[in-house]
Amino acid sequence: MPHTFDLLVIGDANPDVVLGPLDEPLAFGQREQLVPTGVLTLGGSAAITACGAAKLGLRVAIAGRVGDDDAGRFVRAALQARGVDTTALGTDPDLPTPLTAVVARDGDRAILTSSGTLAATGPADVPEEWLTTSRHVHAASYFLMPKLAAALPDLLRTARAHGATTSLDTNDDPAGRWDPDSIAAVLSETDILLPNAQEALALAGQASKEPEEAAGRLAGRGPLVVVKDGARGALAHDGRTVRRARGLTVRPRDTVGAGDSFDAGYVAAVLRGLPPREALALAAACGSLSTRAHGGTDAQPTWDEALAAVTHNGENE
Repeated sequence: MPHTFDLLVIGDANPDVVLGPLDEPLAFGQREQLVPTGVLTLGGSAAITACGAAKLGLRVAIAGRVGDDDAGRFVRAALQARGVDTTALGTDPDLPTPLTAVVARDGDRAILTSSGTLAATGPADVPEEWLTTSRHVHAASYFLMPKLAAALPDLLRTARAHGATTSLDTNDDPAGRWDPDSIAAVLSETDILLPNAQEALALAGQASKEPEEAAGRLAGRGPLVVVKDGARGALAHDGRTVRRARGLTVRPRDTVGAGDSFDAGYVAAVLRGLPPREALALAAACGSLSTRAHGGTDAQPTWDEALAAVTHNGENE
């Protein structure tokens, strides 16, 4: 059976309001604080990854759920405008589309999300036909969608049984539990785990003190572990070999979604057959280049732009 899509992304899609940077702590007491920039843009780890992969030339679909409201229509239109198939992005008649506010300060950011349809998103939102006819299946924001998380091992197992490779970016756990039992179940069906450094340490447990050590522990549970480490670049650990790539030297305007753009770059590189070291370098370039504009999607690179950046970065080593 021919592949319908190169990549099926499962997870969250919502509008982001990105504000900042603040030059003082966030104030309550009905104080009004002014910031130099604000943007309404497409958000959600799954949505940003899907857009990044489409920009890199993959045939991409997203599966999830939004509300029957203006926010949901905004999300659907933004995804479609970036070349992502939204046929499997369901519309909930009762629950609202999730909303996220991102406030930046001192190179860091606070993220506030109203869950809306996230808690109701489950396995019924993922068409089995697309699991069985996609080359790769990527899941995002594991801890935000408990019904989907519980079913994810079975969903990924189905995809793998039909020849697909799989990846997971858990993102943060708002509850701070990092549920080791459920993570073990999903990692056994995951080919590529894509945490950032803090997430890798949390997923691996308190015994891990450094991202490389955490990656090694996680790789022992089955997946290739690819860790995004901010300005230090990225590393990949397969349980035996550690590879590293440095990020590009850019002046970031906004780091929202950089990790999701990295995910898109790594998946695209693997699907295009790049060797491990080159795949890591291209992913790091995609993450770095995405910071050139506010919001997670407006500065995502094309494949040629990412390759050119990798070549230029190598020449300057």
